[in-house]
Amino acid sequence: MASANNVTGLIITGLFQDPEVQRVCFAVFLPVYLVTVVGNGLIVLTVKVSKSLHSPMYFFLSHLSLVEISYSSTVVPKFITDLLSKIKTISLEGCVAQIFFFHFFGVAETFLLTVMAYDRYVAICKPLHYTTIMSRPVCHRLVAGSWLGGFLHSMVQIIVTLQLPFCGPNVIDHYFCDLHPLFKLACTDTSVEGAVVLANSGVLSIFSLLILVTSYIVILVNLRNRSAEGRRRALSTCASHIAVVTLFFGPPIFLYVRPPSTFTADKWVAVFYTVVTPMLNPIIYTLRNAEMKIALRSLWGRNVNSGAE
Repeated sequence: MASANNVTGLIITGLFQDPEVQRVCFAVFLPVYLVTVVGNGLIVLTVKVSKSLHSPMYFFLSHLSLVEISYSSTVVPKFITDLLSKIKTISLEGCVAQIFFFHFFGVAETFLLTVMAYDRYVAICKPLHYTTIMSRPVCHRLVAGSWLGGFLHSMVQIIVTLQLPFCGPNVIDHYFCDLHPLFKLACTDTSVEGAVVLANSGVLSIFSLLILVTSYIVILVNLRNRSAEGRRRALSTCASHIAVVTLFFGPPIFLYVRPPSTFTADKWVAVFYTVVTPMLNPIIYTLRNAEMKIALRSLWGRNVNSGAE
């Protein structure tokens, strides 16, 4: 931390000040988080043990689910416990750690979604070369690159943050630690630092989104020469991914690809992408994927049979 820091602890305002409303939120968000962990955990386990789900698409999906659990767990457990606390506090070091892991897992997910779009492009547009292009070593490198990209991105954000002096006030107007709310507490001008972190987050988001959009435009153009049944089957494999991409990219782009502001709505947008979206992803992928549903039933039947024995 910068030597000029006089602040060691921070107070988080949270979503609401009314204790009754906070208890209602606790009753709502705790089950949502549990569904997130269990749902994504089931996908990881199912892909791991099912012999029918060893294709690159499911390999990437299992890592996406792992990232979702980690991403949500960076923010939600403390957010939920804070709902039962009168005064919500976090150390400055803990705040910086939360920012690091939040951006680490968030950007790793961004890259994984981009990789999954590339996988669908190769599967649909270059089916004869799919197994060669998306070989197991290539898949491992793409996943490792996604994790590494998230780490490097987050390191840039943290290095910028650690240069700032914090000498008061110490109240973060949010329900978790993030860059823009924390920057408002710095006792120096943060316009340059704000521009750096904005560029770091915004450019990555826009670049990844452009790759995603381009991939699906090429897929749609390629499908014009397919039969109606071929188009239906190809699009059915992409529909879940498109839905998840829309849910993932929409809220963060709204928050980060614009100048910092004090919009109260920002907190609710953040609730959506930190609490709700990680829960929806396993639901979307299982409801629209026949192979995943069959594998889950098989896993459930196997556990029931082993329990009966």
